[in-house]
Amino acid sequence: MGYAVRIALIAALGGFLFGFETAVISGAEQTIQKLWELSASQLGLTVASSLFGTVLGSILAGTPAQKYGRKPVLFFIAFLYLFSAIGCASSQGLLMFVFFRFIGGVAVGASSVVGPMYISEIAPAKLRGRLAASFQLNIVLGIFVAYVSNYLLAGGGEESWRWMLGIMVVPAVLFTILIRFIPESPRWLILNGKTEEAIPILKRIGEMDVNKEIAEIQSSISDHKESLFQKKYRKPLLYAIILAMFNQLSGINAIIYYAKRIFAMAGFDDSSAYLQSIYIGTANLVFTLIAMAVIDRFGRKKLLLIGSAGMVIFLTLTALAFRDTSVANPNVVWYLIGFIGFFGFSQGAVIWVFISEIFPNSVRSQGGSAGSFTHWIMAAIISYAFPVIVNMSPQGGFYSFVFYSVMMALQFLFVWKFLPETKGKSLEKIQEELGIPS
Repeated sequence: MGYAVRIALIAALGGFLFGFETAVISGAEQTIQKLWELSASQLGLTVASSLFGTVLGSILAGTPAQKYGRKPVLFFIAFLYLFSAIGCASSQGLLMFVFFRFIGGVAVGASSVVGPMYISEIAPAKLRGRLAASFQLNIVLGIFVAYVSNYLLAGGGEESWRWMLGIMVVPAVLFTILIRFIPESPRWLILNGKTEEAIPILKRIGEMDVNKEIAEIQSSISDHKESLFQKKYRKPLLYAIILAMFNQLSGINAIIYYAKRIFAMAGFDDSSAYLQSIYIGTANLVFTLIAMAVIDRFGRKKLLLIGSAGMVIFLTLTALAFRDTSVANPNVVWYLIGFIGFFGFSQGAVIWVFISEIFPNSVRSQGGSAGSFTHWIMAAIISYAFPVIVNMSPQGGFYSFVFYSVMMALQFLFVWKFLPETKGKSLEKIQEELGIPS
């Protein structure tokens, strides 16, 4: 089991870079807006440029991961993170900056597909929830570290934004080195007729009956090159798309990308706004840790129901706080901490676990791409729209958070009525219970 945990944590470092790249812009976006004299719409496009990259990365990642293996694609993702960090920090103009943000987004999108896929395929069933959730833990750890580094580097003058973005070089180099020491996914090896290579890996990750595991994997494969878009895969595909949509319709990326701006809207000065962002990152980290501790005991569905209810409450309170824009409301920090706590405990911890579990071996890479593609399309829309809506109306913050609250109420109903539970089941058993023929 110890070996499975170690290699899962190395793969999950892609999640750390994912989180860091996502959140670090919150400390730099206002400086960048002034530097290049951007309108609200131009700023939205600049911030969302990374998200356009994630859409492309999520679409493209599944095919090479299926053809060449999970490990070489993870190594290429690490290189893209490194390339993006260097490029963003050294950009001399807006177009150059947008290009390197886009490259970083490609890495994030690809990482969100291949990282959870790899972890779910090397994790024993009883540990899979926690190990797959380690990817999300690394995302929120990356977000937290980005907020802390932004706070520490904020006093560095007009060029401090370059240091904020460039410091990602350090974890990117570490990820590039460590990824060389993990094995290929044994399920991918079996899919590609390399069963003998898979046997020692299955033994090392703690599979008790290797021959039975190989037989189950082989029996679940009709043709590993078949298309995801068939009637028999309709149910897991719909679950993945709808859950990924709701993940972003919560407003999570608007809050992460524009945390400093949101706190400024609530009446906090610059230094306080940086500090409040750290509180948000801390809450995200703490509640994701709690979710990891209980996800394999409580299950995915129960966490989503609890989280949905909590998010509705705190998003509504945040909306009401922005209803009267003439009065500063220091309670916003507590409302957003509450929201982030429930998000981290539910959607944050569950989405990548659930999507990586519900697709059979033959189309898992395609299914992961479909879920991730949906997630990032919605993230781009939400992140572009937020500054535009806030700029258009004095009550833009109120309207935005009311919308997010309504979406989380709908998520509660969807999870309650339709979503299956997957805890403690082998990937092949989940496929059987979803009615997917072998």
